[in-house]
Amino acid sequence: MLEISKENIHSPFCISVNPLDIKWQEIIKKNNTPFLFLKEKGVICKYVFMGHVHQKMSVTTLLSKATSIERITVLAVEEALTPPIIFQALGAPFTIIKENGKWVGYICREDLFIELFHQKSHHTNFLRGMLSSIPMGVFVIDRDYKIIHCNQTGLQMVKSTFDNVIDSDAGTIFNQNQMDKVFLTKEAILNQVHITNEFGILVDYIPITHSENNDNVMIIVQDLPKIEEMALEMEAVKNLNTDLQAILSSLYDEIIVTNDSGVILRHSDYIIPDFWETDVKQIVGKNLLDLEKEGKFSPSVTRLVLEKHGKVSVIQKTKNGKTVMAVGNPVFDENGNIHRIVIASRDITETTKLKAELQETRKLTKEYKEELEIIKSRSQITKQIIYCSPKMERVMHKIEKLSEFHSTVMVLGESGVGKELIARAIHKYGQRANAPFLALNCGAIPEELLESELFGYVKGAFTGANQQGKSGFFEKAEKGVLFLDEISELSLSLQVKLLRVLQEKEFTPVGSTQPIPVDVQIITATNKNIEKMVHEGLFREDLYYRLHVIPITIPPLRERPEDIPLLAYHFMQELNEQYGKSHHLSPDALNLLEAYSWPGNVRELQNLIERFVVFADEDIITADFIRPYMHFGEQKDCELIITDIIPFKEAQQAVEEQLITLAMKRYQSTTKAAKVLNIDQSTVSRKYKKILERQKLS
Repeated sequence: MLEISKENIHSPFCISVNPLDIKWQEIIKKNNTPFLFLKEKGVICKYVFMGHVHQKMSVTTLLSKATSIERITVLAVEEALTPPIIFQALGAPFTIIKENGKWVGYICREDLFIELFHQKSHHTNFLRGMLSSIPMGVFVIDRDYKIIHCNQTGLQMVKSTFDNVIDSDAGTIFNQNQMDKVFLTKEAILNQVHITNEFGILVDYIPITHSENNDNVMIIVQDLPKIEEMALEMEAVKNLNTDLQAILSSLYDEIIVTNDSGVILRHSDYIIPDFWETDVKQIVGKNLLDLEKEGKFSPSVTRLVLEKHGKVSVIQKTKNGKTVMAVGNPVFDENGNIHRIVIASRDITETTKLKAELQETRKLTKEYKEELEIIKSRSQITKQIIYCSPKMERVMHKIEKLSEFHSTVMVLGESGVGKELIARAIHKYGQRANAPFLALNCGAIPEELLESELFGYVKGAFTGANQQGKSGFFEKAEKGVLFLDEISELSLSLQVKLLRVLQEKEFTPVGSTQPIPVDVQIITATNKNIEKMVHEGLFREDLYYRLHVIPITIPPLRERPEDIPLLAYHFMQELNEQYGKSHHLSPDALNLLEAYSWPGNVRELQNLIERFVVFADEDIITADFIRPYMHFGEQKDCELIITDIIPFKEAQQAVEEQLITLAMKRYQSTTKAAKVLNIDQSTVSRKYKKILERQKLS
């Protein structure tokens, strides 16, 4: 018969849910027992762990957490205990206790376990046998730290015997401090590694409280090598699961895994949109065969796999009009039976769209490739145009604006500023970048040959002509750009013929009467004052206005001193790479270059840099080295006109002010002004500041 201390029997704490206690949330505040029991029509029917209950929860949530009391073991005090009853009782969180057919309360599983151990009967031997079968070591100690129970597995792990352990001091085997803490706090301490000279174990200390002054501690012991083996196995399984999930996530197809009955077990991250008409998480656990009967899709690939006992591919139709290609692959067990079915599905209603997108992508790719080639060619030409000055920035902006048009352009500027380079940039930036670019210097070819070079000639046009005839520059430049340098050197007779080409968009080869249509963008260049030539009758006015549609003036190098260091560095680097040198200009050398007037412009700078590289003995090229190669010219005598007598110091101050003001206006820098005036920079800065102050006061 079962003997239980009354102090371990708890009275049930109940509330009614049918009908509902209106103040049930206030009632549960008074409950300090481990379970809350629910009544329906006055009968206890369910229970809830108090740890799952809080005042703000609804009755619906409370009922969702409740468990039926039908499966709870009922023990009568006068009833004889059998092993099946004990197993059943220990498998539930608590056991209902009855006496004389009436419910007197319930006892928690832990308290029942201790009561059975304390009873001296054959049940104790049964429990000990049950403990012996557990693969982990179990030790029970009382409040005096005496070991009162253990199993054989535990004895093997601590390398001892039953006689040496029972009633012995637990502190000789286990950690005394940990046991003290468990008795004091009544809280479990888990996963404690305990290593001695004889053994190494993993220990859990679990309090068993069944009365105020009668506590025990259960010590669960696991062998470290086995723990490590289990951990490695779990880690391998975890890694395998991670790899499998990563593979499923990377697939474009929707993957569904079912069991041998068609019940969905798991799915990939990718799900075909609008196929399931619900959150795919809600279909886990449902049978695909049932979904087919509901008309969600047809036919079911799962059914066909089960029928054919092999791989099946089908085209499924859904209610919302989607067309899906599904492939079912059976997974067999060792006996040849279907264990799992893996279904890979793909929405093929998008196939046509994808094909169209692919064609569009190919078209765009081709366009991008062509644009990239244009950009590359533009990049090559812009790399040759080195600048940072605002004046050149405005020139390049004009070139960019011209890129959408085929307008006739006249490039103006002094000799050596790079007019042909600008013409090539216009070509590369423009819409004719893939067409020819031809350049012809009108001043370098005799007048009698220039016409045939421009317009070509036919067979037998003149004595000595090629028997097959010859194409001219206009014909060769068809659809492209023709650059006519030194246009001011063109004779008046050729100016007339060029005007006709511009007006009529056609030309006639020498010796022919048949005009040929032409589509060529004309870019001309000159370093002369062509407007003055028009006034002097040396250049046709009508042709001038035909050529002067878009004028672009390249500023001389002296007007953009900011570009001088960049150009000098660029030319120096090119020469260093070409000849395997490592020359570079010192700061004072760069300052001297900036102070120079550069009558020959960029061409003169390029030639001078090459001269420095050829004759330099040191890697560092200084101002003292380059000064002899530069022709600053002798200072011109300035005749001062004096109309009245003034004190000498006032005259000296006036001249000084004029010189400093003129130098600052021209060079915009106290350093450069100091160089040309041959005085200290600090002197220029100080005196110029005073000049500005006097000008403000006046």
